Amino acid sequence: MKQVVQNYKSGELALIDVPVPGCKPGGVLVRSAYSLISTGTEMMKVSEAGMSMLGKARSRPDQVAKVAQSVATNGLPATYRKVMGKLDSYTPLGYSLCGVVEQVGEGIDDVSVGDLVACAGNEHALHAELNWVPRNLYAPVPDGLEARHAAFGTVGSIALQGVRQGEPQLGEVALVIGLGLIGQLVVQLLAASGVRVVGADPDPLRCELAERLGALACGDPGSAAVESAVAELTGGHGVDQVYLAAGGGSNQPVELAARLSRDRGRVVDIGKCRLDLPWNAYYEKELDVRFSRSYGPGRYDPEYELEGRDYPIGYVRWTERRNLACFLDLVARGRVDVEPLVSHTADFDDAVETYGSLKDGGLKAVAVLFRYPGQEPAEPVAPVVAVPEVRRGAATAPARRAPGPVRLAFVGAGNYASSMLLPHLKDREGVELSTVVTTTALSAANAQRTFGFARATTDLDAVLGDPSVDAVFVVTRHSSHAALTSRALHAGKAVFVEKPLALGEEELAGVLAAVEESGNDRIQVGFNRRFAPLLREAKERFGARSGPASVRYLVNAGRLEHGSWYLKEGSEGSRFTGEGGHFIDTVSWLIGADPVSVFAVTTPGNEDLQVVLRYPDGSTATISYVTTGAPGFPKETLDLVADGKVLRLDDFVRASVYGRKRWVSSRLPKARDKGQEAELASFVRAVRTGGPMPVALESLAATTAATLAVRASLVGGAPVTLATTR
Repeated sequence: MKQVVQNYKSGELALIDVPVPGCKPGGVLVRSAYSLISTGTEMMKVSEAGMSMLGKARSRPDQVAKVAQSVATNGLPATYRKVMGKLDSYTPLGYSLCGVVEQVGEGIDDVSVGDLVACAGNEHALHAELNWVPRNLYAPVPDGLEARHAAFGTVGSIALQGVRQGEPQLGEVALVIGLGLIGQLVVQLLAASGVRVVGADPDPLRCELAERLGALACGDPGSAAVESAVAELTGGHGVDQVYLAAGGGSNQPVELAARLSRDRGRVVDIGKCRLDLPWNAYYEKELDVRFSRSYGPGRYDPEYELEGRDYPIGYVRWTERRNLACFLDLVARGRVDVEPLVSHTADFDDAVETYGSLKDGGLKAVAVLFRYPGQEPAEPVAPVVAVPEVRRGAATAPARRAPGPVRLAFVGAGNYASSMLLPHLKDREGVELSTVVTTTALSAANAQRTFGFARATTDLDAVLGDPSVDAVFVVTRHSSHAALTSRALHAGKAVFVEKPLALGEEELAGVLAAVEESGNDRIQVGFNRRFAPLLREAKERFGARSGPASVRYLVNAGRLEHGSWYLKEGSEGSRFTGEGGHFIDTVSWLIGADPVSVFAVTTPGNEDLQVVLRYPDGSTATISYVTTGAPGFPKETLDLVADGKVLRLDDFVRASVYGRKRWVSSRLPKARDKGQEAELASFVRAVRTGGPMPVALESLAATTAATLAVRASLVGGAPVTLATTR
């Protein structure tokens, strides 16, 4: 049979032929179906093997102490031969797998040949085609649970034991530091236990994944986002428990744990991170520091693991084996989802190459599975984000003309509304600023005084019930856009809602359901760039095209200021979710169609984002949304190439078209015009005349769905198909 081994002296990895293990009494012989690479523990071991002898010594001071003791006892020559002999031999890798029982040893009566079992142990659940596994290190797989998912049993037990050590209670708040494989499982287990979870990890993709799997908010441990989320969820008291699931030599995790814990909180160490506890911080809060030992009680006890002597359940409720069975049950019942954690599945014959790709960074993964001979590859399923069908039907009310001046109500009057919208409406002929609604009386009064609203109030229901109001502007924080839009539609108002229309697929579907239920489809989303005069002129001069187009759109977004509410991803959505619709809408308008697929990647270590859109006619667009550029460089530059022509836009200040003839705009003498005024004029005209809204509702829905698909693509690591649902 074949087995993955490593020479700890040279670092060599190999897939070698070894004898089949015998089936001893008290255990079973298991043929592997899938085994899991622990990208934390195993890769740390692989990396250590590639170090110099001095590096190995520095990374394992515990082993150095043993060597020193051996020198004192046995002398230097004997110790040297012993150490070199051990280093220069093959050692196994792996400790979590699922397979089929091939032979049953004497004394085993709880499984039979052909049964599917999950196996644990760094001596018994190896990356090998066959393993002998003792009684207390395997558990039967529940009916219906796939073998590839059951292969997570051991790492799931590690996460489960860590959570048990934290003793979570319903309603508590926990912080998980480190969102690798174990951290992602801890997040799900806590969420399933009724605990509100905040995550911390420098990798934005892992933060996105954790939020998808149950965390309320995640962010870089060095950013303000994590501290803000903890303060908001705990009323400033700090979290009840912290789970250290990080690795590496930084002391940041234990320092962050002390800073964000409540008085007498619990800190549980699951990973292998530096633990130089800041004494004052831990003493002053009287923090309870706990360690979680691997899979649970029984670990490292040879009588339990090798001889099969179980602990009485009345004295030890959760042992290694019972933890393993419990985790498998949670996955089988859908309380824990491991499929999103699988970044890659490799054939077992490609094991050495897979380890190499993980080590050199070519393969970035949360979890990697080895698939053994006889297991059919899973059918690839392309991720899909639904674009809900816009249903108007016979119930849709005819557009209503606004008698006299168009009366507008504003819900919200923050910086954007006050600087970009209201100045264009304040003195516009045929417009009456009727009412401004804010959550605080003073801000409403300020908006009334500055822009001349007839009334100021904090009562939204009164405004929605006012028959004299023709249209409602929703310019609040992102998390309220979808709900407020739906309410205004049901009230029979035309709605101008600032982007984004929705933060999730359910919110988007809810808005379109409100359209169908109310018979009111009068919506405009604040995608203003398609109305920019300079861009419109450039598009006209470019002319019609016959072939597919290639578009490059660079957005030099810059970094957010500390304290910006855009940092509250847990409640307000990601930054790109908030404003990415601007750029997707602009590209779609230029191409003249809605996208059919989205693929997104981030740059490791920062928030830079690349979004690739594909269109029905073969056109493609790449939006580079970057935060690491120079502040002095233009914010937005766009190039469209097709049919031997090029359109270029330089930050809405200058535009040019290159073809048979060259056209270059004159530099505008005034501030950049990104189309807000023209968009507002178009919306007001539609409300006054009862004519079509400036942008078709189908396009608004498609752009919103494409924006949401960016997150789905980042989490899944694959292109996302946009499909209309009916």
